[in-house]
Amino acid sequence: MRLDDLLRDVDERSRDIFKHIVDSYLTSGEPVGSRNIARALPSGLSAASVRNVMSDLEHLGLIYSPHTSAGRLPTQEGLRFFVDSIMQIGALDRQERQTIEKNIQNTSESAKLDDVLAEVGTVLSGLTGAAGLVLVKKQSRGLKHIEFVRLDENRALVILVTDNGDVENRVLPLPPGITQSALTQAGNYLNALLRGHTLNEAHNDLEKLYQAGKEELDSLTKKVVKAGIASFVETADGAPPTMIVRGRSNLLENLDASHDLSRIKQLFDDLEAKKDLMQLIKLAEDGDGVRIFIGSENSLFSLSGSSLVISPYRDQDERVVGVLGIIGPTRLNYARIVPMVDYTAQLVSKMLK
Repeated sequence: MRLDDLLRDVDERSRDIFKHIVDSYLTSGEPVGSRNIARALPSGLSAASVRNVMSDLEHLGLIYSPHTSAGRLPTQEGLRFFVDSIMQIGALDRQERQTIEKNIQNTSESAKLDDVLAEVGTVLSGLTGAAGLVLVKKQSRGLKHIEFVRLDENRALVILVTDNGDVENRVLPLPPGITQSALTQAGNYLNALLRGHTLNEAHNDLEKLYQAGKEELDSLTKKVVKAGIASFVETADGAPPTMIVRGRSNLLENLDASHDLSRIKQLFDDLEAKKDLMQLIKLAEDGDGVRIFIGSENSLFSLSGSSLVISPYRDQDERVVGVLGIIGPTRLNYARIVPMVDYTAQLVSKMLK
């Protein structure tokens, strides 16, 4: 169910009860029952009334019961609803800000950027109790491995492993119609043919292959059209032109013409694939956004039931050059951790400027 539908279906009383269930889960990790909720709420609702609301919330997919006669826990969708529409982001206290500032400033005075970022990960880990995550500044190094992981309908994570073993993860918007199968094929193609190249070099090499294929296609289409074997009808939606073959019976006697038509079809498919690859490579050169990944929304860590809270840091030209954050259980104090990660990213960005 979409967020706006949930907002319409969940009234104020239901939101209060749901918030209490989530707060209890984030604090203790234990299911909470209707009787305890009724005692904690200032509205004076009976346990029976709370149970009715919990039944509605369960029907909406926001909470569930881990076993018969147990209390309720938030589902992954429930946590997402809480983070997006109910959670109030807290402000860092003075001591937390000073701790972050002190460690970054002291380290940056005498260390390389990589050492500073390593310390940032340590500081975030110490303050949050989760594993610190820092994706270092993008480097123009040769690639040893590249992989595309679909995050949702509109975004994918590209994982880049460089020749020296560095790992960079970048979130990219997906062009319409790109499937997970296409992403897998893109990774396989790049790993097989473009290993050791930078992303920019990979794009340039593909561009050359694309232009060479386009020239061959132009030559063959002129040949078959001139011979009266086929004609091409342009489409209005930007798709490849439709090829209409004439005199099919003559193709059995003209093997060269049959071969040319087969090659034309192959070139059409190959050029479309290369166009998609070039677009993916171009998108992979840019990072994107502050984002909280919960459970299986994060394809890399879904099996361990983890969540990822990340924020980008930028250079003097306001370009995203890396990402930092934490990896932890879904039972995170998001209201405290989100501003902490965001503030740290701002400090690193300031340092780079």
